[in-house]
Amino acid sequence: MTRRLTMAQSIIAFLQNQYSERDGKEYRFFEGCFGIFGHGNVAGIGQALEQDRGLPYYLARNEQAMVHTASAFAKTSNRMRAMVCTSSIGPGATNMVTGAALATINRLPVLLLPGDIFAQRQVAPVLQQLESSSSQDVSVNDCFKPVSRYWDRIQRPEQILTALPAAMRVLTSPAETGAAVLGLPQDVQAEAFDYPEHFFRKRVWLIARPRCDGQILKRAAQWIRSARRLVLVAGGGVIYSEASLALSEFAAQTGIPVVETQAGKGSLRFDHPQALGAVGVTGTPGANILAREADLIIGVGTRYSDFTTASQTAFQNPAVRFVNVNVSEFDAGKQAALPLVGDARVTLQEMREALAGFKVEEAYSARVQTFRTAWEKEVDRIYNLRVGPPISQGEVIGIVNEVSGPRDVMVCAAGSLPGDLHKLWRTRDPNGYHMEYGYSCMGYEISGGLGVKMAAPDREVYVLVGDGSYLMMAQEVVTALQEGIKLNIILLDNHGFSSIGGLSRACGNRGMGTEYRYRRNGELAGDHVVVDFVANAQSLGAHAVRARTGEELRNALIEGRQLPQTSVVVIETSYDERVPGYESWWNVPIAEVSEVETVRAARTQYIKTREKQRLF
Repeated sequence: MTRRLTMAQSIIAFLQNQYSERDGKEYRFFEGCFGIFGHGNVAGIGQALEQDRGLPYYLARNEQAMVHTASAFAKTSNRMRAMVCTSSIGPGATNMVTGAALATINRLPVLLLPGDIFAQRQVAPVLQQLESSSSQDVSVNDCFKPVSRYWDRIQRPEQILTALPAAMRVLTSPAETGAAVLGLPQDVQAEAFDYPEHFFRKRVWLIARPRCDGQILKRAAQWIRSARRLVLVAGGGVIYSEASLALSEFAAQTGIPVVETQAGKGSLRFDHPQALGAVGVTGTPGANILAREADLIIGVGTRYSDFTTASQTAFQNPAVRFVNVNVSEFDAGKQAALPLVGDARVTLQEMREALAGFKVEEAYSARVQTFRTAWEKEVDRIYNLRVGPPISQGEVIGIVNEVSGPRDVMVCAAGSLPGDLHKLWRTRDPNGYHMEYGYSCMGYEISGGLGVKMAAPDREVYVLVGDGSYLMMAQEVVTALQEGIKLNIILLDNHGFSSIGGLSRACGNRGMGTEYRYRRNGELAGDHVVVDFVANAQSLGAHAVRARTGEELRNALIEGRQLPQTSVVVIETSYDERVPGYESWWNVPIAEVSEVETVRAARTQYIKTREKQRLF
């Protein structure tokens, strides 16, 4: 039996019948398709989506934004569900490259279907085609190759019979997932083929929980029993594996303190007795001090980014060893670790059994509790600074944390907010903290919040965004309103790129290009550029108000929580009132020679601190 369809029609028919399953629970894998149409996909994929309504279609305002939304949807779904994104050729396709990089770096499944140039080649150069004098088989879609986990260009309609299952294998693999890209020449999209009927039958992709090697597990248990100062680093793999309960039980049984990466924040509730909070460049004092002294680090589901390792200065004990639990062999082997290649939840359960009767020394446990108590007092202090107006960013975080409920989600991505949130946000649910910090992509916040809400419509979603990020990609407010998807957006107005401004000054510079100022006498050194963000948000259709004090912010958030549509609260925050760094360092190279004394001083300190880096 065959079914005669265009290549585009067959893709849509295939995608709507793909499912994932883990622990006996089944999910429809693709919950919809975002798309912006142009001549490269309107007559192919566009026609197929309009004809076959089995895969819901969503209209975005920017191609990069729709990939961010798809990534956020997949992350909130613990990678068990995904979205499709389609674009035309040319700028529509290249707009998605940033989104593809973000998805791949964060290990999130998204399927991208950019239009491509004519396969038949007679019509060349077609509008928006990039020509090459050395090859006829080049288009802008080749830009996706380094930022995707699977890439293919479909030159004949029957090639999708092998390409689509291959893409699905990658998308549903916990170890390999990321962006999958199929370049679709616009002529091939419209070509028909007699596809076998079985190609469109329901297929369930089983997501396994692989167990690690028993001998390596036994050795890991020996290492743990012989260690005295242990720290467990919880990464995003804990969340994706739904291993929070297993981690909680493991930590409670062994007494080993748990510190969290950005992706792993929420692995434990903030008030868990073994929870020491954030680690690394944006870490808490206790987490960073114990990491520095540790003789054994247990990494679970972490890829050890430079922010986690404080640019390889976090772990200073000369005798430190690493045991890594990761479903990816690549990540499990980092830091010259003993690699436990397996699912986080299953491996934690088996490690707990192997460590029956083991517990860290009482003096070490007491030290952990001392750090915990001191840190909670510090968070309370920052939450209640009562400076300004303009108020501090830390106070804003505290007010949002107070107003939000235990299952609500905080969404953020770039600037100084991620560092402050990593330290200060009191997480109460494994999926309550949604931070895109693998790519730290400005403009992700609102589109990401949209994806979170689509995946978890029963949760209130709070989007914290700085004015810099907001101005890059505010238009997805319109998408949220169009779809009836409610977001609570808190827009922090600090007149520029506060995070990089602070970094610039820390490097001995003066913050050039980091404040929104009018040009005067050839330099951007005049008065602040005033943007009416309330009027801007209202023009997009959102309910918008300005708050000037902490009490006004609290009242506006309470009001917004009751509203049925997206709301925006704008509040000016202090550019200079910053949350301190605690016991950490980030490697940002300082100019080796300079005429400026402050730069020379920063270089001297940089060289001194760099000596602490671990070498492999």
